[in-house]
Amino acid sequence: MPINQQIVLDNRPVGDAVASNFKLLSSPTPELKDGEVLVKHHYLSLDPYMRGRMNDSKSYAAAQALGEVMIGGTVGEVVATKSAKYAVGDKVVGMGGWQEYGVASDSVMGMLRKVDTAHIPLSAYLGAVGMPGVTAWYGLMKICNPKAGETVCVTAASGAVGSAVGVLAKARGCRVVGIAGGKDKCDYVVNVLGFDACIDYKEHTDGKALNKALKEAAPNGIDCYFENVGGWIMDTVLLRMNAFGRMAICGMIAGYNGAPLPLANPALILVNRLKIEGFIVSEHMEVWPEALKELGTLVATKKLNVRESIAEGIAAAPEAFLGLLKGKNFGKQLVKLV
Repeated sequence: MPINQQIVLDNRPVGDAVASNFKLLSSPTPELKDGEVLVKHHYLSLDPYMRGRMNDSKSYAAAQALGEVMIGGTVGEVVATKSAKYAVGDKVVGMGGWQEYGVASDSVMGMLRKVDTAHIPLSAYLGAVGMPGVTAWYGLMKICNPKAGETVCVTAASGAVGSAVGVLAKARGCRVVGIAGGKDKCDYVVNVLGFDACIDYKEHTDGKALNKALKEAAPNGIDCYFENVGGWIMDTVLLRMNAFGRMAICGMIAGYNGAPLPLANPALILVNRLKIEGFIVSEHMEVWPEALKELGTLVATKKLNVRESIAEGIAAAPEAFLGLLKGKNFGKQLVKLV
């Protein structure tokens, strides 16, 4: 069996996460038992939710255990099998973690899923045709439920989730306004993804400037807001929400290092009779088949062209992850392992 390189959580962050919170280890992969397969991971997904798991605090999921392989989605190829359900050469998606190889049992529901790479790139199953895409689909369709002609606003618009939100909303006849960091990202959001407008928060650096830009980009107000960031940007968008607006809360990356995120204008929730709902996409597995069918079609027909930022090699994962938390990635952040 091959030697496996793994990244484990060595110690918990105090404030900002740093590279020394992680440790690179090498160990032989275990011999397979009946019903198990060995997967050689081709790509590892890096996602903001991982930062919350690094803390030993109350959350919607258990904290990442110290000394254990960091949690993470993976895609790869079966290279050895003792399972009748999987053959050598099968392409699969799963939660293999931050490591080059993973052992999975065919008796654990949802641990592995075969994927077709004839029309959809393997890496897309970690982005637009995976958890980020379904996150976008669920928040938009089940919480925001936009109608044609309404205005949808999404933060982190050039990322894996935000880009899918915009394309799905445009397909439903909505005006879509993105918020992203940097001219290049905003140009991509408008010119490639087809958003109607994108506001650069690095240019509009306070609530007053952002509010003015939002008023120009969304002259009829905002009906649906898909939130990935939180903080002062969320405060500003609240000012532009229409009566009976809907807000899907997917992430609060502005507060992942432990800083409190008080709302500046909570009375607007009552004044505008807003619906605000947080959600975790893994709690809604019933929608995945419908969502993946639409998302897969959009990617296969090149109507959803998601950018990827790719770091090379397992040792690069910690720094790539820290960069993701600071918005240094452009599109979906991946680590290429082959």
